[in-house]
Amino acid sequence: MSEIILECDGIRQWFGDLKVLHDINLRVGRGQIVALVGPSGCGKSTLLRAIVGTHPPKAGEVRVNNEVTRSPGRNRGIVYQHYSLFPFLTAQENVAIGPMLDRTTLLDRMIRPLHCRAIRKELLAEADALLTRFKLGAALERYPYQLSGGMKQRVAIAQALIMKPEILLLDEPFGALDEATREELQDMLLELYGENQKIKAEGGVPPHTILIVTHELNEAIYVSNRILGLSQYWRYEDEGFAECPGATLIYDMAAPVVHADKPREPEKFVQQRHEIRNVVFAPAERYKHDEYVRFWANDAKANDAKADDAKADDAKADDAKADDAKADDAKADDAKADDAKADDAKAADAKADDRLD
Repeated sequence: MSEIILECDGIRQWFGDLKVLHDINLRVGRGQIVALVGPSGCGKSTLLRAIVGTHPPKAGEVRVNNEVTRSPGRNRGIVYQHYSLFPFLTAQENVAIGPMLDRTTLLDRMIRPLHCRAIRKELLAEADALLTRFKLGAALERYPYQLSGGMKQRVAIAQALIMKPEILLLDEPFGALDEATREELQDMLLELYGENQKIKAEGGVPPHTILIVTHELNEAIYVSNRILGLSQYWRYEDEGFAECPGATLIYDMAAPVVHADKPREPEKFVQQRHEIRNVVFAPAERYKHDEYVRFWANDAKANDAKADDAKADDAKADDAKADDAKADDAKADDAKADDAKADDAKAADAKADDRLD
């Protein structure tokens, strides 16, 4: 199973004379929670639509699990800022409807009603478990008009997750929520990341890979372990362009890992927030497009450091084994010497006995 879930290779997008995206190159690893930020109008949602397949790029490729994709598919889920719930279904039914339609056809439901009823029962139970986990166990039978904004967005996220997508795309999902509700949902994303880490530590495959678009920098740093900056403010003239050919990724760095059960410490985000503002959002401070694109380079360095540490540990272990072997050899030699002395003593006693005889 590939460790890289999503690849964007040379993505370019334009609409008539309007150049939106230029040479987007991106790899997202399995289990990563990635935040995408950028100035208004830079093309963040356009990039998400290219990935989900509703608006394929004019140039370049999007690959999910090494397969080129140019149309929507169940391996990508998406949640928008405005809740995409069916008003005539309960919260539980809204979550179960996706896999129900995926696993049955209209003909199945007409000629095999008992079979479809069993599937429906199974999927409603799965939806129940997911909503209960998202603290909506008491709202299973409520319709969307009976839910608050935060509750609707939890249902929408559960609706996407029940399909078990390879990657979940979130397009400013918390933008319309109040601050307290926003923080609750941010903590929910951190819980998904914590689940990833736990399963990975046990040798399993992390189930949640998320790309979230947000305009709020503190949120981006808080909920993710990696931040991407998309911007039209870069030094395109260094690459021979007379005018901006479109926004490109000019920031790609790791974010500090935060745990949902720990208190928030926004002062830890100050330095990175200032760096992102300066690199991604400031028209006057333009940088080369790859100057702050360092995530995989730093990751490689970290892996090299781990490899060096592992080699050092192996060397220490080998030295310890060699020392143990020497000690065992020394003990064996001492034991042989003691046996030889004992044999000599026995021989001497035997000679003495012979003389007495």
